Amino acid sequence: MPDDADADSEPSDDEVVRTAAEAAEGIVFKHYDQSTVTDLDVTVTFEEGVLDVDVYLNAPEDAEPDREAVAQEAVETAGEAVDELFAE
Repeated sequence: MPDDADADSEPSDDEVVRTAAEAAEGIVFKHYDQSTVTDLDVTVTFEEGVLDVDVYLNAPEDAEPDREAVAQEAVETAGEAVDELFAE
């Protein structure tokens, strides 16, 4: 029975990856209309307790806010969302 309790207390790797990816995409589409983004690739891995998030964003060069800043915010927000997931 304790094994079940431990399994319930920590999110699965899939849940961690899904949470991070959704958070990152949410930030991108908070700043840009979906039609403005010509390419978005969010790569998330979670192995041995280490989260790695990479966001590739292709939007017009003159888009506001800056693409690099939005991509960085997306990465940071993904990490924060996973931190919150483990805090629950």
